[in-house]
Amino acid sequence: MTELELLQSYWWLLISILGAALVFLLFVQGGQSMLYCGHNYGTRQLMVNSLGRKWEFTFTTLVVFGGAFFASFPLFYSTSFGGAYWLWMLILLSFILQAVSYEFRRKSGNLYGTRTYDAFLVFNGVAGCVLLGVAVGMFFFGGQFTVTKSNILDAAAPVISQWAPTHGLEAIADWRCLLLGVAVFFLARTLAAMYFVNDIAGDEAFTARMRRRTLVNGLIFALLFVAFLVVLFTATGYSSTPAGFISEPHLYFNNLLRMWWLAIVLILAVAAVLYGIAMTAFTRSRAGIWWSGFGTAAAVIVLFCLAGYNSTAYLASTTHPASSLTIANSSSSLFTLRVMSVVSVLIPFVLAYIVCVWRKMNAAPLTPQELSEDTHQY
Repeated sequence: MTELELLQSYWWLLISILGAALVFLLFVQGGQSMLYCGHNYGTRQLMVNSLGRKWEFTFTTLVVFGGAFFASFPLFYSTSFGGAYWLWMLILLSFILQAVSYEFRRKSGNLYGTRTYDAFLVFNGVAGCVLLGVAVGMFFFGGQFTVTKSNILDAAAPVISQWAPTHGLEAIADWRCLLLGVAVFFLARTLAAMYFVNDIAGDEAFTARMRRRTLVNGLIFALLFVAFLVVLFTATGYSSTPAGFISEPHLYFNNLLRMWWLAIVLILAVAAVLYGIAMTAFTRSRAGIWWSGFGTAAAVIVLFCLAGYNSTAYLASTTHPASSLTIANSSSSLFTLRVMSVVSVLIPFVLAYIVCVWRKMNAAPLTPQELSEDTHQY
């Protein structure tokens, strides 16, 4: 393996880790989607303020995920973000509405009222999860685009990537991508229910309700995830060869067999998620979020590895297979990857900072009494 290939694989792994962190942190969106599920105003205040301590982690991780993709695999960034922009604009709109809502929801004199901002939070909770899942689904099931690198020399229109006229909205109509999106949505709701059990105390009725919702949403997610794995492992994908791109039936299942250690990680990850769900639903433990959280992150990393390694096209073109993107043909130059790899040594320090801040915020569970005494509320 050459140095360039090693760095490409290294950065794809970092992208996978960032994607895993983002999916775990979507529990914030999952919690927002439950604001009006039979809760009174006081309970909603508890939920919003509990999530308000963490919403910036999700937003920041999404930005870092996009930035890392831009720096390490710029052709993907220009093709997907620059071509399927209606899909990504909807995702960004939902997150902008989230940021505005947490900032102005309780500001005195706001013109729209608390309920309007709560509706924005619910919109972000539903649309943010489903649409992100749909966008990731294109990693496996492809998109309608073409890449013509020679267009960069066209002074009149130096655009090398062209997308279908629907610019990403067609992915929502692809039931396979939508299946993953809905699975991500119910995973986020499951993690959110476990997070509320972990973070909010002093309201036993609310905690009991969240334990029940952990079980219900967890079972729905498990069924959807199994269905997605069946669809994925029976799907045809594209892989790069010296002769060009070839289609291979059951490509992702074959990748799992070739990289057998990923199969072990996936099995352990699924077991950890199910264990966390059972721990929360059937015991009085508050630690289920950590088992399911680590399991979620590990499973996402495995899926990213299946999509990108073994010369697999992680964004296949369904209209022009020769335009499909791999980590080899879409990465930055050797020099850029070298420089960024030096910068990447800061990542463990950033993660350590996040852990320290998280522990400080969660030193004690949030209670209704503490909320009533807090002068700063979301």
